[in-house]
Amino acid sequence: MDENIGMINQEEVMRHTAAHIMAQAVLRLWPETKIAIGPVIKNGFYYDFDLEHRFTPEDLETIEAEMHKIIDEDLPIVREELSNSEAVKIFAEQNQDYKLELLEGLDNDVSIYRQGEFMDLCRGPHLESTSKVKHFKLQNVAGAYWRGDSKRPMLQRIYGLAFLNGKDLRAHLRMLEEAAKRDHRVLGRQLDLFSIQDEGPGFPFFHPKGMVLRNVLEDYWREEHRKHGYVEIKTPIMLHEDLWHRSGHWENYKDNMYFSTIDEQTFAIKPMNCPGSMLVYKRKLHSYRDLPIRMAEMGLVHRHELSGTLHGLMRVRAFTQDDAHIFMLPSQIQEEIEGVINFVDEVYKTFGFKYHVELSTKPENAIGDDAMWDVATEALRQSLQAKKLDYVVNEGDGAFYGPKIDFHLEDSIGRTWQCATIQLDFAMPERFDLTYIDEDNERKRPVMIHRVLYGALERFMAILVEHTAGAFPTWLAPVQVQVIPVGDDYLNYADQVEAKLFEAGIRVEVDRRGEKLGKKIREAQLQQIPYMLVVGQKEQEAGEVSVRHRRQGDLGSLSVDEFLRQIKQTIAEKRQD
Repeated sequence: MDENIGMINQEEVMRHTAAHIMAQAVLRLWPETKIAIGPVIKNGFYYDFDLEHRFTPEDLETIEAEMHKIIDEDLPIVREELSNSEAVKIFAEQNQDYKLELLEGLDNDVSIYRQGEFMDLCRGPHLESTSKVKHFKLQNVAGAYWRGDSKRPMLQRIYGLAFLNGKDLRAHLRMLEEAAKRDHRVLGRQLDLFSIQDEGPGFPFFHPKGMVLRNVLEDYWREEHRKHGYVEIKTPIMLHEDLWHRSGHWENYKDNMYFSTIDEQTFAIKPMNCPGSMLVYKRKLHSYRDLPIRMAEMGLVHRHELSGTLHGLMRVRAFTQDDAHIFMLPSQIQEEIEGVINFVDEVYKTFGFKYHVELSTKPENAIGDDAMWDVATEALRQSLQAKKLDYVVNEGDGAFYGPKIDFHLEDSIGRTWQCATIQLDFAMPERFDLTYIDEDNERKRPVMIHRVLYGALERFMAILVEHTAGAFPTWLAPVQVQVIPVGDDYLNYADQVEAKLFEAGIRVEVDRRGEKLGKKIREAQLQQIPYMLVVGQKEQEAGEVSVRHRRQGDLGSLSVDEFLRQIKQTIAEKRQD
């Protein structure tokens, strides 16, 4: 076994070896293939290939079978160190152009790994034999540009899963099956929430029921921000090029921004909301007594994502960030950070999410000096420790203007999603020359927090759809109650019940179709409507409704007033029913 394996996660080493076995299998089946790279990823691996043949699902089965043959051959995996020129000669003879390009950027001494007739340029480490890889499954094929550059060749990327034992692999496959059932793109269509049209790739259309869900989320957001001392603002969607140079977004986000020319000057559609908030702060002079100022904005932003990365509401080109920017005294940093941590905790508990926390530090494209970054990072660290939150450090993944705390929520089937973030920023106030007047009547520089709770509203909606499998709790459900008359003779009574519930603020509709009762109930349940109120002669005469819950089934008969009391309490308490 390679001597470096003990220093690296054993599962990652096994997955890396599985990637090499897959590349060897592909070359055996299609010898003309040019191989690119094959890294380890979460739960598995992938490898990129360049060949004329287009891989099919049946091909994946064939490749898997060939991989098992290679594993059964128990091929020793041997590391060799050689000069760059020797490696160039080897891969040139094999017509492996992508390996030759990689060698151009490497040192004079490189390493390769051999297993049977296959060799790959690689730093390693690997297992000592192909027979050590046992529990894997190839998943799917996707397109991927060489080195992520849309101007370079489009390669075929095969993804695979690999685990140290069969139990973990089977558990993960079951989770993937459950995830497929919860796919928000499928449920979004079935529940008539949203669509992505050919005329607007990456620009979602929200349907009436989707707008109900969206508006409920926004109403909840606004009320909670009011309680937590925020004021709401709205900034323009398009601002002059000079602003984006000043903020640093031009250098860091230009390739992902949309532009327009107005009066022979360049304007950009905003990819982020923060520069607009700083202009709002600068509109007048502030005293230290005014701080902290907490500005919140549901701001629509646009980013040019590559077409191959678009994914329902999870990855779009236009989305709404529930931003807030807190301007504060240096002495208020920890208190404000802890306040946002508390706020995030309250919100996620309301939706029934667990979460874990990461602290992300200075990235390569950072602005500002090291001393500023050290102070900001330590302030975030101290706040996490004061709240007694366990966290992991994510080196080099901070925003370009400051370190951040990221909250990764866990959904009902164990997947994690990064949503809320708290970013501490000393750089932007400097760039925008933000000031306040202190107690000695001198101008001083405030500190900023950038933060979101939902993250992108559209993405949070997608997560909610998949977390609940479309069965939203009553307070979020687009239709909370469906009144189902057992026949046309009871339509008038159904309309009376609907009117009373509607007047009380309940989202209600009547199923007026001439279908059988059983079919109406089944379809209401498929639409994940929380409550069905069946009305017939008995209910009409008693002034009652027969209540059915989508999960609990028949709950018996209640007066309309008693049902109203109960459902209003359920909604007010935001129960996870």
